Amino acid sequence: MKQLKSAVLLSLLSGLVFTVSVSAQGSNFSNPAVEYSFELPDAKWKMTSKPSTTSPNVEYVYVDRNEGHLDVRKLTVPNKSILSDVIRDEELKLQFQPGYVAGKEENFGGFLNGTVFNYEYVKSGRPMIGRFYFLKANDNTVYVLRFTGFRDKLRSIRNQTDSIARTFTIKKG
Repeated sequence: MKQLKSAVLLSLLSGLVFTVSVSAQGSNFSNPAVEYSFELPDAKWKMTSKPSTTSPNVEYVYVDRNEGHLDVRKLTVPNKSILSDVIRDEELKLQFQPGYVAGKEENFGGFLNGTVFNYEYVKSGRPMIGRFYFLKANDNTVYVLRFTGFRDKLRSIRNQTDSIARTFTIKKG
C-alpha cells in the first residue's frame, strides 16, 4: 500500500513538472504578410500589433509595455550601405528624447548578423533603456528589432531579447 501511494505521488509530481515546463515554453512568430519569423522564448510576450499587407510591422509587449516592448521594422537602405551609417540615422531620431544618453554598439550574430545599439533615456521620471538590433538581411534591407522598457526590467530579460534576435530569420522561398 505504501508503494502504491509513493507511485501515485511520484506520477502526480512528474505530471505537475511536465505541465509547468510546457506552459513556460514560448512560441514561434510567423505571418504570411511578412517575410520573417522568430521565436519568442516566453509565453509572457503578447502581440499588440499584427502585421498586414499595408503595414508589415509587428509589436509585442512583455507583461506590460514599460517592462518590455518589441517593435520590428524593415528598413530599405541604399545599396551596400554601411550598418554604422544606418545606426547613426536612427540615433538622430532618438537624441531628442528626454535624458538621452548613447550607449555602446556591439557586434551581434544569429541567423542574421548585425549590430546592437544601446541607449538610455527618461520617461515620466523613470530611467528607461533601448536596445536596438540592426540585422542585415541583404545589401538593401536591414531589420531593426527595437526593444524598450524600464531599465531594470529590460536588463533582466536581456537573455530573451538576445534569443529573439538570434532566432530572427528570413523565410525561405
